[in-house]
Amino acid sequence: MADRSHLTSLRFASALTAACLKEPYGRERLLRDVLAGLSVGIIAIPLSMALAVAIGVSPQYGLYTGMIAGLVIALTGGSRFSVSGPTAAFVVVLQPVVYQFGLGGLLLATLMAGVILVLMALARLGRFIEYIPEPVTLGFTAGIAIVIATLQLRDFLGLQVTDLPPHYLEKLGTLVTALPSLHWPSLLTGAVTLAVLVGWRRLGSAVPGHLPAVFAGVAVSLLLSQAGHPVDTIGSRFSFSLPDGSTGAGIPPFFPAFALPWQWLTPDGGSLLNIDTLRALLPAAFTIAMLGAIESLLCAVVLDGMSGRRHNANGELLGQGLGNLVAPFFGGFAATAALARSAANYRAGATSPVASMVHALVLMVAVLYLARWLSYLPMASMAALLLLVAWNMSEAHKVRELLARAPKQDVLILLVCLSLTVLFDMVIAIAVGIVLASLLFMQQIAAMTRISDVSSQRKLVGDTPLPEGWRLIKISGPLFFAAAERVFDELLEQCPGQRGLILYMDGVSLLDAGGLNAFLKFADLAAREGTEIVVADLQFQPLRTLARANVQPRPGQLRFTGTLAEALETVGQAA
Repeated sequence: MADRSHLTSLRFASALTAACLKEPYGRERLLRDVLAGLSVGIIAIPLSMALAVAIGVSPQYGLYTGMIAGLVIALTGGSRFSVSGPTAAFVVVLQPVVYQFGLGGLLLATLMAGVILVLMALARLGRFIEYIPEPVTLGFTAGIAIVIATLQLRDFLGLQVTDLPPHYLEKLGTLVTALPSLHWPSLLTGAVTLAVLVGWRRLGSAVPGHLPAVFAGVAVSLLLSQAGHPVDTIGSRFSFSLPDGSTGAGIPPFFPAFALPWQWLTPDGGSLLNIDTLRALLPAAFTIAMLGAIESLLCAVVLDGMSGRRHNANGELLGQGLGNLVAPFFGGFAATAALARSAANYRAGATSPVASMVHALVLMVAVLYLARWLSYLPMASMAALLLLVAWNMSEAHKVRELLARAPKQDVLILLVCLSLTVLFDMVIAIAVGIVLASLLFMQQIAAMTRISDVSSQRKLVGDTPLPEGWRLIKISGPLFFAAAERVFDELLEQCPGQRGLILYMDGVSLLDAGGLNAFLKFADLAAREGTEIVVADLQFQPLRTLARANVQPRPGQLRFTGTLAEALETVGQAA
């Protein structure tokens, strides 16, 4: 019955109901949410377009993602302050998908990721983020930031590069080779945009810096164009088809058409719905789902710390899954909670998911009424926005602090994850990072398990010394597979010439299958040496493990006592 009620709450409870139904929601809160949503929406318009361009699709698809997925996730998610949409973290995952399968493949991979996220929510995996070490998270996010920043150099510098190769080192080589084609008007436009973005923060203005920065970039590009130095813009690079067959510049000023999966096509016009394509897209879909889960839950945790509220982890996964399920039918691609926009949302005074819903409505208004003006946005200014996003995403201050103060194992994990993310693939980086972190952690824990001869400690033995040929050995730490063999090998070395050993095990909190096998092997070998083993003061978990394995006392070979005092008394009587 409890599981059924949990599942029901998971399906139907959302941050919106928690904020607006359980708490009074009046005009004042609505006004605060509307103002916060407007503020975040202004930030999201150029960023959503820039992120779409970064992965290789037309800019309107970024707006579609923010308005459709952002609205659905706000309605169904588990964090009241999170704002979802396209994020920089997805660029390194989605760009290869677009390169190989086109827009249709991108939409299908997003749909598959949505299914995976919903299944994760129903499996109650919302707390899995707690098992991802910080060096792994910092490593792959810093690696993603490096890749994103590298990708923006083409537009920021105005380099004459048509297509970038799929691998990072090849990309870097292509960009370096193209440096002689640097277009100084583009560089000037991007530099002015970036300077305004960086400098605006110091003014402490309530107006988001993205808006004046973009205005400055547009003004510079228009002046340069008037002087005979045109700068590439959204309108000059992208176009769309109108219902009457004519072509428009920039982005279309109407809502996206609803399309079903069998209408999504490969770049050569073929169908995507075949087993080979689904199998090929599955790794990308899994990566999108995992990264979306990590990003959204990390964002929710940060917002909890800022607001003092608590998010519903499984509800958040469910909302993210539903958003990624619905968005592809309207041209939206992979979305997740964006930390920068979510933090700006909270700082702007948001009190509920209504603010995130307003943000989605702002994007809708931008599509319908601002499309003409958005076509003036310079590509160099869009690149400048993403350069700043990449810098913020890298969390360079945390990386520096970890490199300076953290143990060598954590530094190694961070560098490995960062390098693998940049040079190969983020999935490989996360998998290798978690495995490496787990192995190093097990090594540290195994090193903490040790034995010590306490035969002469009167505090334990008392005033009566142990009988001749007997020794008291204290074992401290978990006896799991990585430590047990070493510990019992050391104990076996002490058996020759001994009548018996008392193993004082009150400090042993864990005995796993590997530890059990090592113990049984040790008991057999000790019996061959003629050494009796007395196990004293077992904790509950090791005792339960031995009981489940049906380990029985063996007269003259193996005994168990509830306390150390009982063991000492038994040994004394036998002597």
